[in-house]
Amino acid sequence: MSTLLTAPVWWPLLSAAVGLLLRARPALQRTTGPVALAGVALVGLWLVRLTAEGRVVATHIGDWPAGVAIPFAADRFAALLLCAMAVVALVAVVFATLRGEDRHHLFHPMVGVLVTGVSMSLLTADLFNLFVAFEVMLIASYVLLTLRAGHAQVRAGAVYVVTNLLASTVFLLGTALVYARAGTVNLGELHGAASDPGVAVAAAVVGVAVAVKASLVPLHGWLPRTYVTAGPAVTALFSGLLTKVGVYALFRLYSVIFAGDVTWQPLLLAVAGATMLVGVLGAVGKSEIRAILAFHMVSQVGYLVLPLGLWTVGGVTAGIVYLVQYIAVKGALFLAAGTVETIAGSGRLPRLGGMARTRPALAVGFLLPAAALAGLPPTSGFVAKLLLVRGAFDASQWAVGGLAVFVSLLTLVSMVKIWNAVFWGEPSAAVLAEPGLHPMQQPAVGPPVVDGLVQPAPVTLTASRVRALAAPSLAIGVATVLLGLGAQGLVALAEPAAAGLIDPAAYLEAVRHP
Repeated sequence: MSTLLTAPVWWPLLSAAVGLLLRARPALQRTTGPVALAGVALVGLWLVRLTAEGRVVATHIGDWPAGVAIPFAADRFAALLLCAMAVVALVAVVFATLRGEDRHHLFHPMVGVLVTGVSMSLLTADLFNLFVAFEVMLIASYVLLTLRAGHAQVRAGAVYVVTNLLASTVFLLGTALVYARAGTVNLGELHGAASDPGVAVAAAVVGVAVAVKASLVPLHGWLPRTYVTAGPAVTALFSGLLTKVGVYALFRLYSVIFAGDVTWQPLLLAVAGATMLVGVLGAVGKSEIRAILAFHMVSQVGYLVLPLGLWTVGGVTAGIVYLVQYIAVKGALFLAAGTVETIAGSGRLPRLGGMARTRPALAVGFLLPAAALAGLPPTSGFVAKLLLVRGAFDASQWAVGGLAVFVSLLTLVSMVKIWNAVFWGEPSAAVLAEPGLHPMQQPAVGPPVVDGLVQPAPVTLTASRVRALAAPSLAIGVATVLLGLGAQGLVALAEPAAAGLIDPAAYLEAVRHP
């Protein structure tokens, strides 16, 4: 049991080590990395099954006494996110291989290290170990961000590292203060500890650091400046994993240390509302696909933390449904944007147009996730937003519920803006000249620099390869419709997770006595 529970941590780390040894054999690297990610996804599915009816799977690492051993625990919430994130990571890696974005020998090993940090963050029940997990993610994400080694990537990498190192320092300081006041950093021993004002301040310091990682307003400015400089596959990978781990940590801290204290809910609702609004307004003013989507990442984090300000079973259930489907939806949109860039050589809206005529599968692959992001029926995004807004209204939070609806309308405006500029109308010169449009022509993908960003080494782009690039976003788009039509199944999976957060007694007992 303990071996399988910790497998999502050591298995991708082992694959990263093997990948470094196989640096001269890229074909084998491209096998070991995805196999490890598929293994993590399978373990996630296994944990989802084991955590039925509120059960929590837990273990202590090593034969150390309680209080010293590192506790690992998986409830339904952690299991669902582990599974969803592993699947999106696998899809992003496959896309990177098709696009030639994985040609650097560090790509697959660093993805393995990144997934190791993500898995550790989801499964650990110890504040200090959570800090270590965040640092593992930081190292891997910095390398992935700067693999293309252009000036834009290096500048963005500097912003990314400085911001996140500062946040990590604050996190470590808060953890030290928690330990100094409470005498432990084990989550099993910290339930309700924030009733002590000293612990509350210390835990709030940790919360501020996590808010930076999650990109909450006003601590969000680093994300739109950095994510757009990475390759499309890396951006999709980051969008599905990094900020979502920050959101997970906020849920866990509020559930355990603050025990859902209503005193903090007005602040949480204010932050959620500001994040929704500021992010979507930032997106409205942009004219490049991935820049628009990056600001929407900020906006959607507001929806993700809104359940913290409601803290009812219905509201938290809606939040978990929203989070699970959003991980896939956002990844699909970034993959669709990457496919557009690969075909047309640019992601700038004025240079594009008419792709619905030349690449209908890609158009649908963007349209369906975009509809889910905006909350249109019959997608999973519609169900998730409906549940979330209803949860806000049921809790008499009329203002933030109305704001959520308003921001959804602005999100729809942004998606329509991209659709009209990229897919509607007459094909632009860049689209008409796209590689692979004529079956007998097979030129290399784009120039080495596109929109000021260094591109991956050229690959031969055939019509079949273009269809393969469009397939991941199309598949996820179809899945959003199926999830929307069969939403009761996802809701049934999320309800026990929500109940376990509202009343974490089973989680706490499992951490104390695995």
